Amino acid sequence: MIRNSRGEMPFLDHLEELRWRILWSLLAIVLGAVVGFILVVKFGVLDLLINPYYSVMGEEVRLVFLSPTEPFFLILRVGILLGLVLASPILIYQIWAFLSPALDRHEKRAIIPALYMGVVLFASGVAMSYYLALPVTLRFLLFFAEGYFEQMLQAGPYLGFVTKLLMAFGILFELPVVIMILSALGLVTPAFLREKRRHAIVIITVLASLLSPGDVVTVTAMMMAPLVLLYEFSILLSVVITKRRRKRDIGGDPPDGSVETG
Repeated sequence: MIRNSRGEMPFLDHLEELRWRILWSLLAIVLGAVVGFILVVKFGVLDLLINPYYSVMGEEVRLVFLSPTEPFFLILRVGILLGLVLASPILIYQIWAFLSPALDRHEKRAIIPALYMGVVLFASGVAMSYYLALPVTLRFLLFFAEGYFEQMLQAGPYLGFVTKLLMAFGILFELPVVIMILSALGLVTPAFLREKRRHAIVIITVLASLLSPGDVVTVTAMMMAPLVLLYEFSILLSVVITKRRRKRDIGGDPPDGSVETG
């Protein structure tokens, strides 16, 4: 791209770059969906999602479907979702490549580790959901009123429930990454995060309640506990980043529009 003497890109070039990055992102999503569909069909991804159900109900109690087209579209939806996860590193890179020229060197050095940490935290959230929250939730829901109803679970609602739960945990575990980036940009400070701790706990409670499939109290609590710990961890990260910013005299005070109290 053509840049002027100050290294700035003309507005129309910005639009052209944005257009190409959107096109590359869409291509990555399409290819990811194709690969995801193949993984679901050929490599047992669907088995991983259904195994928690069998571990609770036994393998003789199988999921059912009520439409001849349901199995195909069910596998297709799971494949597309898996494709989005697979394509997410490319999407993140395209966003980063478009925005990074506007950041200085120290901001980049703080944000890049946060992106790597985000991958680890997302995987940790999904793993916690799969191995801890999902079995507890299934036992609670499937046996809650077994004396009144016969259990016959439809495949579509079950897989929708499982994928929402896994994604909810993975996304919510990104909280430290968000706070780390905001701290690196000078938009929040440790003092602000400490003062707003009570508000954060209320917001965490509301989010956990909204994102918990079926409004299960147990799952909500299992979401809240690690999120509160992650918020406290985020404060420590913010302290470290803020101290480094001040030590290097990068805008000794937070920039205009930042949030700081105390």
